[in-house]
Formats: sequence, C-alpha cells, structure tokens
Amino acid sequence: MNIDYFLKFFVPKDESFFPLFEENAKILIRAAELLKDLMETSTIEEREPIIWEIKAAELAGDEMIHKIFDQINKSFITPFDREDIQELASSLDDVLDYINGVGQRVLLYKPKSFIPEFKVMAEIIHSASLEIDIAVHSLRHAGREKEKIIQTCIKINTLENKADELYHIGISGLFENETNTNELIKKKGILETLEKVADKAEDVSDVIKTILIKMT
Repeated sequence: MNIDYFLKFFVPKDESFFPLFEENAKILIRAAELLKDLMETSTIEEREPIIWEIKAAELAGDEMIHKIFDQINKSFITPFDREDIQELASSLDDVLDYINGVGQRVLLYKPKSFIPEFKVMAEIIHSASLEIDIAVHSLRHAGREKEKIIQTCIKINTLENKADELYHIGISGLFENETNTNELIKKKGILETLEKVADKAEDVSDVIKTILIKMT
C-alpha cells in the first residue's frame, strides 16, 4: 500500500470540488431548459437568441471545468480519485457540448420546421439533467445517500432508453414522411445530436456509479 492510502485517513480532504460540480450541474440544467425552449420555437428569429444563450451556458461550463482541473492541481487529498474527478468533469462537459451542438446545428441548418420528436427528446434531456443534479449533490454524503444516487442513475438509464426508442421512431418517420431531401438530412442531423446528448447524460451516471462504488 502506498502512502496516499494512509494519508487519506488522517489528512482532511479538499471539499471544494463539491460546490464546483454542483454549480456545473446547475449550468447543465439551464442549458437543458434552453434546449426545451428552443424546440418550442417556430421561426429562426425566435431561435437565434436562445441558441446564443445555450452557447453562453456551454462557455460557463467550460469555465467550471477549468476551475475543477485547476483545483485538482492544488489539492493534496481529494474527496475521490483524481481520475474520477477528471472523468466526471469531462462527462458533464460532454453533455453541455452536445446540447450546444444541437443549437449550432439548428442555427446552421435552418430547418423549415421541427418534428415532434425534437420537443420530446429535449424534455427527456431536461429530466436527465435534473437527475444528474440530484446525484451530483448527493455525492457530498455518498454513504447515507447511496440509495438515492443509485435510483437517480437508474432513472437516467431509463431516460436514455426512451431517447433511443424515440430516435428510431423519429428516423423512421422522417424517411416515411419527409419528401424534401435537404430537410430530411437537416432534421436527421439534429435528431442524431439530440440522441447523443442523452447518451452523454448516461455516461455521467456511469461515472457517478463508479465513484459511488469506490466511496462506499
């Protein structure tokens, strides 16, 4: 056993990571709320301000990631493994990146209309972000909150399965009903990116489950 194993029992852990992750989760919720708003619009004039707000949230998330990585370099004893801190930070960043990716594709492609699956997918993503927030906040007291964290991870997995099913329904509907090839390609690209957001949210829950196993 190395000295770090013994030190973690005698040296106070740096608790500053928890508020950083909690703030990051709040930024994620904000981005997901904006994504829902975006999918309820009908014109590019309505969409553009929301898209740039999503971009601002993504940049705020990037700043939080920098703070977390800086804190890793400053900390002697971390609340959980450094590699897991990096993984959790990176996985949260991926969700924000892909939410922003949806917004940027909408801005670039300028589809004439949205398919119903866009709105439902955004609602699923928002629900997943709320569950991520619960899990991240519960990590402060992982021992006593273990069951709550497990249940949130299960819910995120269920939401990802719903998003996956919805993706296939949406793709099928596009090929059956969309007669404009350009519109089909645009909507397919947006739908694929929405589905990727749900995948990345599940990745966050996988990292949290790994952390939970090690902490408890």
